[in-house]
Amino acid sequence: MSTNTYQAVAAIPDIATYCHLRKASGLSTKTVEAAARGLPASLFAVQIMLGELVVGMGRVVGDGGTSYHVVDIAVLPEHQGKGLGKMIMREITHYLQQNAPESAYVSLIADGPAQDLYAQFGFKHTAPASVGMAYKI
Repeated sequence: MSTNTYQAVAAIPDIATYCHLRKASGLSTKTVEAAARGLPASLFAVQIMLGELVVGMGRVVGDGGTSYHVVDIAVLPEHQGKGLGKMIMREITHYLQQNAPESAYVSLIADGPAQDLYAQFGFKHTAPASVGMAYKI
């Protein structure tokens, strides 16, 4: 693998990498226990590599038939602004197009300006017909 180009690799990040990428990119932190339970249940995951370093990631979770949820889109701050979010979303979109049935519902929660990235891949606001809601433990 080249040390000066980014490459997308379809692979679930390890727990330490996952927790580091979330925190460093400004997403909410997850406990090691939560990551250990959740990561193996991924339907799809992609990591962006720079040499041997993981600098970005994204995952798809869900039931594999009716519902898919795009989560954990994260890029280390020093690598942001280089098209890596688009690279992640291209990989995720390809996975969904190849694997999700026609009637499947694909959702995500967009934080701030990330909505502009997701719109480029066909995601649309659901309000006012529906709104995102959350329950936090």
